[in-house]
This record gives sequence, C-alpha cells and structure tokens, in this order.
Amino acid sequence: MSYLAIIIIILLGILLLVIEFLIIPGFTVFGIGGFAFIIIGIGSAYYFHSIMAGNITLIGAVLASIVTLYYIFKQKTWKKMGLKANIDSKNEPFETSSIHPGDHGKTITRLAPIGKALVNDVTCEAKSTGNFIDENTEIEVVQVLSTQIIVKPIN
Repeated sequence: MSYLAIIIIILLGILLLVIEFLIIPGFTVFGIGGFAFIIIGIGSAYYFHSIMAGNITLIGAVLASIVTLYYIFKQKTWKKMGLKANIDSKNEPFETSSIHPGDHGKTITRLAPIGKALVNDVTCEAKSTGNFIDENTEIEVVQVLSTQIIVKPIN
C-alpha cells in the first residue's frame, strides 16, 4: 500500500470525526468509522512499511487530528452553527379566584393547543380541550389550574 493511500485513509478518518463532532454529535457510525479509518491507516503503515514509517504515521495522525480539532474550535464553528436565541418567557400563576369553570372569554392568540386567552379581564395561558382554536374566538372555561385554564370553543 502506498504512502498516498495511507494518507488518504487517515484524512478520511479525520473527516468522519469532524462530521461526528459538528454535524451528528453522539456516538454514531461516523465516529466509529473515523477511528477505524485512522487505525487502519496507521496499522497499514506499520504492516506494509517499517516500524519507523508506522511511528511517523502515528505521530502525524495524532498531530493532524489535534490541529484539525483545534482549528475547528478556534474558529468558533460551534457558535456559527448553534442556536443564539434565548427563551426568557415564563409561565406565571394568575389569580385563580377571578376565573371559574363556566366563565366565558376570548382567545388572544391561537390555541395550538396552548396559547393566551382573556377571561374576566385576566390574561392567562389557556389550553384547548383537543382541537386548535383560532384567535379572537369565544371560549368557555372548563377547568382552572394554577398556571393555566382548560377551555373549549363556544359553538
């Protein structure tokens, strides 16, 4: 096996590891394949050439892997590919004594199946009993929980 073939096998292994780290994180076929290709390339250098060639290939593969990973992390590839939005909303309890089952109100947003509703001049999180409910639809309160109400549309 030629030196070029060994280099290509090792580079293919490094590429598979990069795919594993950046695109498909976890312990998948790409990671296993990457390590397998690198080991096959190093083993081929030992088997088809000399021990010195194997040692040089081993050191070169380790250095190439480290340099590649360093370059990827230094370029902030993770930040370019990651989600940058922060979710800062929260579900707060409301005054349950002002809303009772049977009360009527109107949806502020679409309930798909959860959204916002206005019942007795109180804006709260509402959950549909099953189907989606469009905004500005008249609703009836079925159940009152500590952080949301369960509603159904008025037909």
